[in-house]
Amino acid sequence: MPGSHIDIRTADGVADAYLARPDGAERHPGVLFMMDAYGLRPRIEEMADRIAARGYAVLAPNLFYRSGRAPVVPMPDLSTESARKAFFAKLRPLFGALTPEAVASDGAAYLDELAKVADGPFGVTGYCMGARQGWRVAAAHPDRVAALAGFHGGSLVTDDEQSPHRSAGALRAELYFGHADNDGSNTPAQIAALDEALEAAGVPHRSEVYAGAAHGYTMADTPVYDEPATERHFAALFDLLERRLVR
Repeated sequence: MPGSHIDIRTADGVADAYLARPDGAERHPGVLFMMDAYGLRPRIEEMADRIAARGYAVLAPNLFYRSGRAPVVPMPDLSTESARKAFFAKLRPLFGALTPEAVASDGAAYLDELAKVADGPFGVTGYCMGARQGWRVAAAHPDRVAALAGFHGGSLVTDDEQSPHRSAGALRAELYFGHADNDGSNTPAQIAALDEALEAAGVPHRSEVYAGAAHGYTMADTPVYDEPATERHFAALFDLLERRLVR
């Protein structure tokens, strides 16, 4: 089940991406994988491969493609606070390019590419900042996304007029969130506000805090990797996908 690296034409350029498919030439349900802030790299490909092994075609685009092909910013030394701050300072302009409008436009191109090899409606799974971007894709293309999962996501609820939670009414997918514990980017108050917005909009969802799991817990190439929490995340993700995507 070898994956392949492909290019996707978008309204703003060309996004490089990783495509993982199950063995065999037949079509499968499709999953859009929205990366974390560390970018498209071997760990993301490993996770996409594992999802594909369950019978899904998985597309993981480089969300930072406007600034270059992956790796846009090489994995940093995360052992010190100063190194982490310097790294995230480099990321700020990359985050800034991911406006709601840009993500919605990119999302259409990604889903179109996935539709070449997979059947919709699709699933979306997002990590760290990818949970927020995955929400924006699902809200912008509600008829094309039947399942949305977010893991150790951040900034899903903010004071901004374009905060993701304010567009809950646009969603048609079923949602699952596996929140990190003690996460400064996603506090208990923010989690509660997210749940309230989804409940008010009548969106089916389940929201769980993974006790003791830090922000970034699924990423085996970082110091915060938590194997039990990662396995729990895969179980929850597969449960959602297997119920919501047509085989």
